[in-house]
Amino acid sequence: MEQITGTADRAMICTADHRASSAGLAILRAGGSAADAAVAANAVLAVVAPHRCGLGGDLFALVQDGPGPPAALDAAGRAGSGADAGALRAEGRRRMPVRHDVRSVTVPGCVDGWLALHARHGRTPLAEVLRSAVLHAERGFTASPGLVAACRDAPAGDGLAWPVRPGEQVKRPGIARALRAVVAAGRDGFYQGEFGDGLLRLGRGLFAPSDLAEPCAAWVRPLGVRAFGHDVWTAPPTSPGHVLLAALALAAGFDLPDPADPGWPHLLAESVLAASGEAADAADAAPLRPDRLAALRAAIDPARHRRRRATVPPGDAACVCVVDDRGMAIALQQSNGTGLGSLLVEPGTGINLHNRGAGFTLAPGSPAEYGPGRRPPHTLIPVLATRPDGTFRAVLGCPGGGIQPQVALQILVRLLRGAPPRDALAAPRWRLAGGLGPFEAPQGDTPIRLDLQAGAPAAWGRRLPGYGHVVRAAAEDEDFGEAQLIEAGPGGGLRGDGPCPFTLPRVR
Repeated sequence: MEQITGTADRAMICTADHRASSAGLAILRAGGSAADAAVAANAVLAVVAPHRCGLGGDLFALVQDGPGPPAALDAAGRAGSGADAGALRAEGRRRMPVRHDVRSVTVPGCVDGWLALHARHGRTPLAEVLRSAVLHAERGFTASPGLVAACRDAPAGDGLAWPVRPGEQVKRPGIARALRAVVAAGRDGFYQGEFGDGLLRLGRGLFAPSDLAEPCAAWVRPLGVRAFGHDVWTAPPTSPGHVLLAALALAAGFDLPDPADPGWPHLLAESVLAASGEAADAADAAPLRPDRLAALRAAIDPARHRRRRATVPPGDAACVCVVDDRGMAIALQQSNGTGLGSLLVEPGTGINLHNRGAGFTLAPGSPAEYGPGRRPPHTLIPVLATRPDGTFRAVLGCPGGGIQPQVALQILVRLLRGAPPRDALAAPRWRLAGGLGPFEAPQGDTPIRLDLQAGAPAAWGRRLPGYGHVVRAAAEDEDFGEAQLIEAGPGGGLRGDGPCPFTLPRVR
């Protein structure tokens, strides 16, 4: 996907779809906050890009409103009261179902997340915030090639007319009804309304009314580390943001060479592997303790790859980055899990349901074992960086499932060391390939292949095998993640990069 650079004096929004960016920009022009614009844009994405996100998924966000640490929002839902790992094991299953099974569905937190953002940071009536999404759902929208490709695996006759060719007009009246119900009755209009009733029926005892009565969204303390002269923040577990922060702190402790040198991808990849192995089963931020970071860094050999346990779960997501004219900044990530999620829909509204429950394990006694009221491990990592004085530097989101820590690390290291946003995002990347199947738990020491994006420096391919890496040159069309980024320059003004950055210029 092409990256486009934008600049602005006052405000900016960046998403992966021009329709979402347009909706958010309209809210900013009308005086809305960054939170209003982020919800508006995410709601449009939920309608036009159900292969990336939707009302049937979860949400994480960071919001900075004034100098200092941001606020973190965790809107990840929980497993239903009927969740039973023992029953799955009795069926002979060794891992969670991924698709076509309602047990991979947890209570979706997206709508609760929108309402929490709007309640605390909104300035525009919710009806206006959701208006563009409602109109797209009622009047129809043009199917993108990505949506059509994702829908090839979707079952027919499940309450949604899946598009079969790019450019086809698609209407989603059930989502329009759900959005109007949220405007009219808040969370009760969604979780206790048509959608909630349909989810209870679809679950056949998996969910109880009390599961839907409990709000999914909570404001939580963000995690942060000091690295490369900045404070970098993200959401705490169940987000895997602590993996990114640990890797960033580890990398900052080395004398990193120029990115063209193979020592650069080697040290960054080893930092991610060390952080991932340490945090694989973590339910807290223990890997960020200074003593743990020191021990992990000491175990990294600057000249040699160490085999470690690792897995790279799949996934898709939507990211919205916004900065408004009063300085509020937000990084929002929202997802269905993998593509269209579980490939199940709530039949009344046609809302496709995520499969975040596939991130649970069936291992007895594991902190991530499937069970009632538990939240599964996630892949969503919103990122916000501040300068040492607490002022805003950048917001970043890197949709791409389990490679999010890897992509965000490479972009952040370049950006915080002085590269402009476009260069930080456009530079060729590496990608770890663990060799394990979707959502599998780490299984002992595993040889980790290092894939190199097309256009990577020739020295990477020639010399990384000498570090002990198994290297593969990737094809031109292989996915190495995408990203949206907005940064504030030290002298003022905003620079953004991503597929669709829309800006609000200074009023003359």
